[in-house]
Amino acid sequence: MLRKYQRNRTTKTLIQRILPALLLALCLAASPFAAVQAYAATSAQSHIDAVLLIDVSNSMKTSDKNKVANEAMKMFIDMLSTQGDKVGIVAYTDKVQREKALLEISSETDKQDLKDFIDGLDRGAYTDIAVGVEEAVKVLQNGSDPNHEPIIVMLADGNNDFNKTTGRTQSESDKELNAAVEVAKKNGYPIYTIGLNADGKLNKQKLADLSNETGGKAFSTDSADDLPQILSEIFASHLKLKVVPVQSITANGDYQDVTVNVPNGSVLEANISIMSSQPVTAKLTDPSGKEVGIPSNNVLLSKSSTYSLIKLLSPQEGDWKLQVKGVPKDKIDINLVFNYDLELKIDALPSATYKKGDKIDITSHLFSNGTQVTLSNLYQDMKAVLLATDIDTGDVQEIELDNSGDVFKGTFEVKESHDYELKVRAEESSFYRESAPVKISAKAGGTATTSPPTGTGKEEPLKEASSNTLYYIIGGILLVLAAAAAWYVLNKKSARGFVGQLVIEVKDGNTGEKTYPQYKKLAGFRGKFTLHQLLQLAPELKESESIIFTPAKNDRLLLRSGEGITVEKSGRAADASRGLELKSGDRVSVSLHTVDKTIYLEYLV
Repeated sequence: MLRKYQRNRTTKTLIQRILPALLLALCLAASPFAAVQAYAATSAQSHIDAVLLIDVSNSMKTSDKNKVANEAMKMFIDMLSTQGDKVGIVAYTDKVQREKALLEISSETDKQDLKDFIDGLDRGAYTDIAVGVEEAVKVLQNGSDPNHEPIIVMLADGNNDFNKTTGRTQSESDKELNAAVEVAKKNGYPIYTIGLNADGKLNKQKLADLSNETGGKAFSTDSADDLPQILSEIFASHLKLKVVPVQSITANGDYQDVTVNVPNGSVLEANISIMSSQPVTAKLTDPSGKEVGIPSNNVLLSKSSTYSLIKLLSPQEGDWKLQVKGVPKDKIDINLVFNYDLELKIDALPSATYKKGDKIDITSHLFSNGTQVTLSNLYQDMKAVLLATDIDTGDVQEIELDNSGDVFKGTFEVKESHDYELKVRAEESSFYRESAPVKISAKAGGTATTSPPTGTGKEEPLKEASSNTLYYIIGGILLVLAAAAAWYVLNKKSARGFVGQLVIEVKDGNTGEKTYPQYKKLAGFRGKFTLHQLLQLAPELKESESIIFTPAKNDRLLLRSGEGITVEKSGRAADASRGLELKSGDRVSVSLHTVDKTIYLEYLV
């Protein structure tokens, strides 16, 4: 059954990758303009690649006695989309205690896998922030999708506590931390920090610096009970959403009514988080007055000891009635976070260069899944402003835009012969959006860049010569697609993908300690990968680069090893230099020689 599921999943993935190209080719043959629409229709919503970075040193026992941090991290996972987001986890002390590479969420089972991993985390002695940040950055480098929004969420008290026997110094740690921060800045990895200050020893400035330098935000609290709220804020902030608070209620033992207003039809998901110290039950009624099951087809439910999260998928616009029943006198906090697939763009300007005194008409539109939104009530519910920055002086002018129709519009007057950056920001109670900036120049002989046309229907008709050129391009694209299809048919065997997963444990020959099992899914690899990649490219395990895996027939895995590496199967040395085939359930051990460590592998399909 599992093998059948893996094959179906591989087939589904293949269809998802090929279908957009086939649609594009068909549309190109019919009309170049239809092709643009088809591509837009197949583009996916933005997703998150998140690494949850958790300080599990013994000092956190004081800060978070009841492990509320675990519950908050689990709620963050539950708030993510049902499919497409990726999550990795790094738990550290003065070393990486446990780690989980980025896992793409494709089902509730994947979310539960991540939450179970968090529940299995143990405390350890000592703390070295640099170790945690460096590893979190590596996890994103090794598995982040360039089309996703990367983020590191760090929960710590901001203090180091080194093991004196190792000789580790603060300057060494700071040097490594600074290097990791530089990599995060270069790659656009914002670090959101949460400082726990239960014992009054929080190094608030250090955590704030980490966030400020990387474009994240810093939070601090004296109580771990605030963590679920903070994680909601981080989730919302990163996706340009807003947490919509609902008035807290004190339970009386009966069902109490709470109104949940879904503001418009562009809401992809509505996350209703219910936080309480005692168990609660809930009922839900849609805007038409019909009772909706929790859970049901478009209503998901996640629960833990401190929260319940109800996720409405593509909810109907209007007032939903939520009824909550809790233990008498228990305080119940309820928050809403609406997830939208909306992008804001400034329409193309007629020119990139102007002169002092010119007045420029600015128009801006919302787009959903690549298609312009024409719902006038959505625009009218939002307040929009044009932010005009004088690049020469740094002054920012805020101009309110008209939103009476299905467009944001206004006029910008060039005050000086300077360079300017124009950006539109639109917001309402539950989310905001900002357009990409457009630069213009009012200097003599100046040049600037404008945003590309956004498909508003205002473009000039193409001239005949341009049309002919376009059709030559179309013909070339069709030939390329045909060649690509032929290449795929001829070479699909060599590009065969992987199925299943490898369970990895690392044993230290000096101490006899063995790490917790880590489950590494293989579906994301193509052609081949090395054991070193699965081990997150840990420098001390670099020798594992010579262990190479390639896919074999019948959902099997082929392991090849280089010279000097000992591979054992069923307790006996195996010759893996020519390839050792593994079927589901097979176990092997790999002994490294440069470090006294043995890596245990189990292949599961």
